Amino acid sequence: MVEHNPQPGSVPKVSVVVPVRNGRMHLSRCLEALGRSQYLDFEVIVVDDCSTDGTPAIAERYCTRYIRTSRPMGPGAARNLGARHAEGEILAFVDADVVLPPEALRLIVEDFCRDPELAAVFGTYDEEPAWPAFFSQYKNLMHCYVHQTSSESAVTFWAGCGAMRKAVFEEFGGFDAAKYPMPSIEDIALGHKLVCSGRKIRLNKQLKVKHLKRWTFRSLLWADIFYRAVPWTELILNTRHLPRDLNLSYASRASSALVGLLAGACVLLFLTLSGLTRIPSLLLLVLIASVVLLLLLLNWDVYRFFLRKRGWWFAARAVLAHWFYYLYSGVTFLVCAVIHLVSSPFSTARRGNTTN
Repeated sequence: MVEHNPQPGSVPKVSVVVPVRNGRMHLSRCLEALGRSQYLDFEVIVVDDCSTDGTPAIAERYCTRYIRTSRPMGPGAARNLGARHAEGEILAFVDADVVLPPEALRLIVEDFCRDPELAAVFGTYDEEPAWPAFFSQYKNLMHCYVHQTSSESAVTFWAGCGAMRKAVFEEFGGFDAAKYPMPSIEDIALGHKLVCSGRKIRLNKQLKVKHLKRWTFRSLLWADIFYRAVPWTELILNTRHLPRDLNLSYASRASSALVGLLAGACVLLFLTLSGLTRIPSLLLLVLIASVVLLLLLLNWDVYRFFLRKRGWWFAARAVLAHWFYYLYSGVTFLVCAVIHLVSSPFSTARRGNTTN
């Protein structure tokens, strides 16, 4: 096993790798925040994934190490490239639209020095997202809630603000940029490999960072389905491992099934009121009311969190957005599972023909 612990009394150097593509709007705030770090022994490596805006000038202004990819490669490949040029014992990955508090790097280093067996650590978004629009507030607050209520003994990794020992990163080959050329679950997949190999990952709930990204309904839906739900479902089906933490808890799974039942009951009620079915409408109304009550009870903590942070009007909209999330996530999982089951026999047959 590779020795990666700092010597007693030594101060490990941190290499902060910032992948960016067209980061003109946010990169300066990200780099300004790093310049206010309480921890001083660090370098910043900006990896420009073929930006077409003023990103190079911003990186030069803040005197960072600047690397430009030869072609658009995606954030996973950009992080890998930055890691190859890093001089530090600890690799800290920070997205270009993330602002770290001054104590962030210090908290990261303290975690690694406190636990020599710790392979990686990551943080969470704070409770004050930069954009005031509903979907930006909802998405970032939900991320914050999920991480703040999850186990500190993590089963995944987050590269928005996450750090890993360089030796461990190299041992596991870094991010799978070939499989995930777009922003996706490359960090989750790497964390999964570490956990399955018995390595420790810590979720540090004190490490809160600000997210500058602006979410819209369309961008949120697209990212949740195609950059998260689809590849995450494929990872679960291929590894046959379904974590019980984060947004895959038993309550979340039950909620997804209940939202599917609720949608079906609402469709049947509409058909009944239209005279197309003969199911008693009272029975359907009782079913709908019961499912709604169960959903509220199962997710009461998160809805109370929204109520406490943003008031009842925001919380009411967040409930509907959350249920819609359960609906499209559940549908995505079922569709991917069916495709996986149908394609598996053909894949096995092709492999058999190849070996014969």
